[in-house]
Amino acid sequence: MSKKVIIIGGVAGGASAAARLRRLDLTAEIIMLERGEHISFANCGLPYYIGGTIKERSKLLVQTPEMMKKRFNIDVRTRSEAVSVNTAARTVTVHSQEQGTYEETFDQLILSPGAMPIRPKIPGIGHPRIATLRSIPDTDRIKALVDEEQVRRVTVVGGGFIGVEMAEVLRERGLDVTLIEAAPHLLAPFDADIVTLAEKELEDHGVRLILGTSVEAFRAAEDGGLHVELSGREAVPADLVVLSIGVVPETAFLKDTGIELGPRGHIRVDAHMQTAVAGIYAVGDAVEVTDFVSGSPAAIPLAGPANKQGRIAADHLCGLNSIYRGSQGTSILKVFGLTGASTGKNERALTKAGTPYHTVTVHPGSHAGYYPGASPITLKLIFDREGAILGAQAFGRSGTDKRIDVIATVMRLKGTVHDLAELELAYAPPYSSAKDPVNMAGFVAVNALQGLSPVITAAQLAGGGLPEAALLVDVRTPGEFAKGCIPGAVNIPVDDLRGRLDELDRSREVVVYCQVGLRGYTASRILIQNGFSVLNLTGGYRSYEIAGYRPAGS
Repeated sequence: MSKKVIIIGGVAGGASAAARLRRLDLTAEIIMLERGEHISFANCGLPYYIGGTIKERSKLLVQTPEMMKKRFNIDVRTRSEAVSVNTAARTVTVHSQEQGTYEETFDQLILSPGAMPIRPKIPGIGHPRIATLRSIPDTDRIKALVDEEQVRRVTVVGGGFIGVEMAEVLRERGLDVTLIEAAPHLLAPFDADIVTLAEKELEDHGVRLILGTSVEAFRAAEDGGLHVELSGREAVPADLVVLSIGVVPETAFLKDTGIELGPRGHIRVDAHMQTAVAGIYAVGDAVEVTDFVSGSPAAIPLAGPANKQGRIAADHLCGLNSIYRGSQGTSILKVFGLTGASTGKNERALTKAGTPYHTVTVHPGSHAGYYPGASPITLKLIFDREGAILGAQAFGRSGTDKRIDVIATVMRLKGTVHDLAELELAYAPPYSSAKDPVNMAGFVAVNALQGLSPVITAAQLAGGGLPEAALLVDVRTPGEFAKGCIPGAVNIPVDDLRGRLDELDRSREVVVYCQVGLRGYTASRILIQNGFSVLNLTGGYRSYEIAGYRPAGS
């Protein structure tokens, strides 16, 4: 007897589950319920369609109901919202715009309800020129306003990935763009000592940043636009406001069903993506999964994990023992000419959890320096005292993606910083260096753990200053020193250091730095082997500059 499976919601998780289920079972009756018109679309591509990089709207539609029916024989019902689930009776109550309200029975159920944008209860939030970006209709609305030249000034509220991407694409269309973020910095996955690279890139391209400031109200203007009223600042005029301040799971219809929900409404599942109710699965943005690094529950709404979760749910439903081992939150974004990518935990998360960690930062070239076109990559590595990799972050103009992907892979396979140092990676001058940036990060981390070159970070210097009674020594050339240095430093070039050791007080700890850390490492080895206690500023003066950058509106 064939089974009857209802899938609530499409896009990444639900559509992947449906296709996988059909490939595994040709006889199952599969019904997909989708509240909207589109069952599977490229939601990560929406900003780029608004910006004009993606020219054809049809390219955003990954699967249509007609395609799913023809290829996979799936009964797709759009404009059909699941309003309640009776787990005891195994029924779903459906409200259809065409058929009215009815009940549908099921043998198994896959929940992929997704999440909806947060719209806080701020005065004036209902103004017609305040938009969110989550769906194709949202996209059509924003693009129409921009295409019809009804918009000149845009304010983006929220500095997450979508907010930054929207600021970029709208600025590239020639609009005046202001980006407001309540936190001190943009892009929460990145730490404060590296995210300033993205903030500077946005400012360099004409995006006005207002950081550490919350929106208090929206007030209608006489010209049809509105004023965005801020805490402690002048109001910002706008013809359009795009809200991008996060999402909440759409799980209210599951209340009192026996399906367990987390504290923020996310559906709790096991390693097979099965809920507390046998035969009912959940995938995508609405689920609470295991954080791969910490092992604790987490909500990580990303397209890649959602697709994998859909596949795993279908596998287990069909008797295959597929397991979801958690998400490490690997992500990437484009910021004009810059690429930012991260994986695992950042310092804030580890500090909040009370997890001890170490960090190092390197600034190697994207490929061999003697081959034209090389550009620096800022790569930060976070690890524990045993060398286990806890996270990594990077910004650069070329090659950033593959470095974070390599580190994410080593993390997934439970590798360490020692493995990063030993990896054999593809090398030719146009693509990398004989010592790849990943290797370089591994070398520096291993040296720090082995005590060969203990490090201090730019954030530590900025937060607490130098260790008590320490001597700060700049080992760059006099010309570099004259162009800018850390206050209080004395200049002894590394090539002169051996002959000038008597200028240093052996009773004082010495903190050395160069431009990016390499000469500082050499200097630390000279000093350590001459009896000095030494710390090398990881990432050098370059990291100090990055950490110290402050946008004009912060």
